[in-house]
Amino acid sequence: MSAWSTNQTNENDNHYNSAESAMIGDRNSSSNRGQRQTANTSNKPAGGHAAPRSDYHPSLYCAMHRHLPPQMMNARWDEKCHYIRKIIMDYAPIDDYYRNKIKKEYREAIMSSYRPMHQELYMMNPTSFFVPSFLKAISENTEEGFRKIISEPSPGVLTFEMLQPAFCKMMLDEMENIENWLCETRVRIMRPNTMNAYGAVLDDFGMEAMLGKLMEDFICPMSTIFFPEVGGATLDSHHGYIVEYGTNRDSYLGFHVDDSEVTLNVCLGEQFSGGELFFRGVRCEKHVNVESQPEEIYDYSHVPGRAVLHRGRHRHGALSTTSGHRVNMLLWCQSSVFREMKKYEKKAPSWCGVCQREKEERRRSSIADINLEIQKLLVGSQATSSRTNNARP
Repeated sequence: MSAWSTNQTNENDNHYNSAESAMIGDRNSSSNRGQRQTANTSNKPAGGHAAPRSDYHPSLYCAMHRHLPPQMMNARWDEKCHYIRKIIMDYAPIDDYYRNKIKKEYREAIMSSYRPMHQELYMMNPTSFFVPSFLKAISENTEEGFRKIISEPSPGVLTFEMLQPAFCKMMLDEMENIENWLCETRVRIMRPNTMNAYGAVLDDFGMEAMLGKLMEDFICPMSTIFFPEVGGATLDSHHGYIVEYGTNRDSYLGFHVDDSEVTLNVCLGEQFSGGELFFRGVRCEKHVNVESQPEEIYDYSHVPGRAVLHRGRHRHGALSTTSGHRVNMLLWCQSSVFREMKKYEKKAPSWCGVCQREKEERRRSSIADINLEIQKLLVGSQATSSRTNNARP
């Protein structure tokens, strides 16, 4: 691995103090962010959570409704909701409740003032968003069908044509509209994560439903086939955002892992040089800073409309964008099932490069020991046989 400098990345506050404090003040200024030799494991959505529920999700009320006591079954729905909410607040961590409440107020404050430029971006429209080859592979939903459109230049790094040029243009326009709105209103928003000072969280600007459909209907079928070992089949939450690189923007992105099980990264444009996405192997928490092997080193050059899909624990970063303006759309996809199961996992993860090398080394060592014991037995058997033959008259 290259000897990157050890400058630390400034991290945003991981909690909202209030919706008002998140909305007041000038925009954050950019700061120089150095790449570092150890992978940043704290790159999380600014605010500490991805696409959180409003108050509590309606599905939670519906699920708990089935278990109400008999005396509540004939009550009005608002009374039932009040009863359920009280139970949740009695048992749920109070910080989670207020964080979700504040996030809801924060988004409502944005959407009460922001006026979208392209309303068609806010509803999933596959034929307008995606190229035909991608839609055909999704409809077939087989590994063979996906392999026809996918390139895998490095293990676990999948690239494929995905977005229509018209969609990329609309999303670029929308991002410019967001930036103009920020300049005019002097509103300060939460930026995409703790490592990017420019860009916007698309969920905060009303695209949560559209991005949810993108994850469920288009990313999950692929991750079920290619990344099942990290919860690819059980993705249930997301964090979607835009990042910007170039002059007067972020220059590069330090070495890190994502707070996701699966990450989608698509370049939207525009004209730029540099900004390659570098990969350095998949690691578990224990081995996150173990050096890369030669076969794990890969640099990917962005192409507008072309997507990269990889595990969130696949260590990566972005080299400097040396000229022009590069804009990417990212979707962090998470699985609560996988995260819960990880707490009880005893065996080394099958997806960590170091764990698998250690497992293979133990296997080879075991085979070598067995072979050595067999050789000893054979030599001993031959010696015994020779002595027996020599003792015969």
